[in-house]
Amino acid sequence: MKGSTSFETIMDYLPENIRRQLLDIPRDKLDGAMEVRLRAGGPVYLVYSDKIYFLRRDGGLASLYNKEAYEIKASEIRETVERLCHYSVHSCGKQLSQGFFVIEKGVRVGVSGAYSSVQPPQLTEFTSLNFRVSRCVEGCADEIFASNYDKNIMICGGVNSGKTTMLRDMCRLTGNFRKTVLIDERNEISCLHDGIPQNDVGALTDVISNCSRADGIISAVRTLSPEVIVCDEIASMSDSEAIINGIGCGVKFIVTAHGSSFEELSKRKEILYLTESGLFDNIIFLKGSAVPGKVSEVKRLRNGN
Repeated sequence: MKGSTSFETIMDYLPENIRRQLLDIPRDKLDGAMEVRLRAGGPVYLVYSDKIYFLRRDGGLASLYNKEAYEIKASEIRETVERLCHYSVHSCGKQLSQGFFVIEKGVRVGVSGAYSSVQPPQLTEFTSLNFRVSRCVEGCADEIFASNYDKNIMICGGVNSGKTTMLRDMCRLTGNFRKTVLIDERNEISCLHDGIPQNDVGALTDVISNCSRADGIISAVRTLSPEVIVCDEIASMSDSEAIINGIGCGVKFIVTAHGSSFEELSKRKEILYLTESGLFDNIIFLKGSAVPGKVSEVKRLRNGN
């Protein structure tokens, strides 16, 4: 699959019948797929930036969901989860409590279903799976990096606008020559597997994963002496307060936030706290899902140059 390092990995975890049909589809038709989704009693479908294709029972893809679509059985969903757990579901309690797996080549797999009533709750019945095709687009952040060196910046955009991809490349570029810490709360950027980042996040980058952004930032500042901290999806006042404290300790920050415009961002108190602090230089807005990773506007804040 052009531009992807993970599609073959996804195929390795799918039931044989589905895998065989998908691998028979011409690669140019698979090009650009962002997600492979399976839903018990429903379809197998591929999500692109601007369309959805459904797997047909007789092979091939269709743009409409109808009676010709492949209908996946609950047993096939269960089989796939067992593959993800390497046939030891009981050993995957952490993943089943978080609702996702990280597998080879940086692929993340979201799982939905029914959670148990015991603490901590774990998925015990499985209804759907979402394999997210991992894409490292090296060079996509070159322009932003060149013009925002040594600045505190925020990368913003809507769903599927390329924020995480852009942030990953910024982390790679920064982490190749400055002491950098990546706070990877849900393991979406580095995609650690057996302790090794599956994605290139920079030779000098330390990764803190599976903890809150705020706690990760505090730990990084105290113990890892970073020059730069990178983190995704600022979502709470505790995140923002930790960032402000980190900047006060001389650390630069590269962060992302969900929002397509400054007006939209300003409705969120945790983002407003950052933008009104006078400590962030620029906000980079991305165009959207139709052209992921493309910059639409650079908004200079109070002390931007």
